[in-house]
Amino acid sequence: MIELRHEIEPDMETAKKRYPEILRLILEYTDQCDEEGDEDNSKYKLLEDKLHDMTGKEMSQFNLWEWWESDGAENLAFDISLPDPQIVGTITKEELAEIVRRVHTFEPPDPEDQSFKALFYSYICFGNGYYSRFLKLNCKGYNIKLFQSHKDKDGNYYEYSKEEITDRLWNGGMIGKE
Repeated sequence: MIELRHEIEPDMETAKKRYPEILRLILEYTDQCDEEGDEDNSKYKLLEDKLHDMTGKEMSQFNLWEWWESDGAENLAFDISLPDPQIVGTITKEELAEIVRRVHTFEPPDPEDQSFKALFYSYICFGNGYYSRFLKLNCKGYNIKLFQSHKDKDGNYYEYSKEEITDRLWNGGMIGKE
């Protein structure tokens, strides 16, 4: 595993600072709704506005009502806390290969590591789509199908290797490549 440049890596420091307050607001909203209801959605709108002010994100992409039906309050709070990926000026093939490796290879986190980053590392790679959004922004040839199973003409299933995915993305065009 290589370390990626700061502008490529998820901004875990910002997420870590925002996370406790965002989680608290989501859980308080849920408790309020359980006790008092929110028939006119006024409390929901207040929550959306607070979270938007804190993060600059459009809250309509998140399900603040029924988080228990998806990944839970903790993952929702993390998704809202984590800044979105950005377009970077240039990217090397080695950096691209590392991103592909992270998305393509399941690595269980070190059970001894209790850091904020370690708690959400697998979720970043496989749950919230951070790296897929990064690739979509920075690779003209990005297509989620590169990471999925395919069927050949004989009906056999196969997946592209990490190297094949990297080459296809690299040769499909990067926004800025070195």
